[in-house]
Amino acid sequence: MKQNAAMGQFLTSRRHQLVRADLGLPPIAGRMTRGLRREEVAYLAGVSVTWYTWLEQARDVTPSRQVVDSLARTLRLSHAEHVHFLALAGYSAPPPAEDPSPGTAPAHVQRLLDALADYPALAISPDWAILAWNAAYAGLYPNVATVAAADRNFLWLLFTDPYLRALMPDWEFTGMYNVASFRAQAGTRLGEPPFADLVSRLLQTSEAFRAAWESYGIETLPSRQRIFRHPEVGDLHVEQHNLAPSGDPGLQVVMFTPIPPTDTAERLRRLHDMQSLRLSGA
Repeated sequence: MKQNAAMGQFLTSRRHQLVRADLGLPPIAGRMTRGLRREEVAYLAGVSVTWYTWLEQARDVTPSRQVVDSLARTLRLSHAEHVHFLALAGYSAPPPAEDPSPGTAPAHVQRLLDALADYPALAISPDWAILAWNAAYAGLYPNVATVAAADRNFLWLLFTDPYLRALMPDWEFTGMYNVASFRAQAGTRLGEPPFADLVSRLLQTSEAFRAAWESYGIETLPSRQRIFRHPEVGDLHVEQHNLAPSGDPGLQVVMFTPIPPTDTAERLRRLHDMQSLRLSGA
């Protein structure tokens, strides 16, 4: 019953906040420019006035997902508000509407990566396209800056770039693990073009990927320890963290931090200094 009360209060507040002109409606009584009547919301959403009134009155009724989505459109709810409304009605969040490969990361995400300084970090999109990285990551994996933009996808590079394969002494395990994680994260979006195209290309290109894909593994991506065998500074013992910026839920920030008591922190500083010299042209 508490959920119904919260849903009723939420719908009432959003109905009162709507600007009538935005929906092509005249002012009420010639002067009220905000707020819709219940019957207006019901008409625009394609539901009965009685049913909508019961929702606002917190009656013991449950709207279908179709009704929730229709009301969300009518009330001009943001994505976050739509997710909240669905949760109140007992449904899961809607699939993200954004482009899975936006091409670039927001400027504030790039600033976050740069602020990590000595720690290699990158940002990837839902289909694992690499959108941004810091200098430390370019030092760890120099090819990220030179590969064609169309191929700058972590899963693609994992199975097609010999440098990245040599960087990981546990490449076979990491390959299987990442394929299973990609499948789990993509979920029902695997049929969408960016995801399907990537999988199709990899199936045609890499036997190792085909074997991993056809095993149908499903894994999450928790923090875990990694070893990178860098050709210039040697073994790097790091912990991988996967973070989702709250303002950009479609992105993942992946960062690697040194594991004590190894000397990885010092090796990463050397790698950072070497990369800074390269970038300065010294």
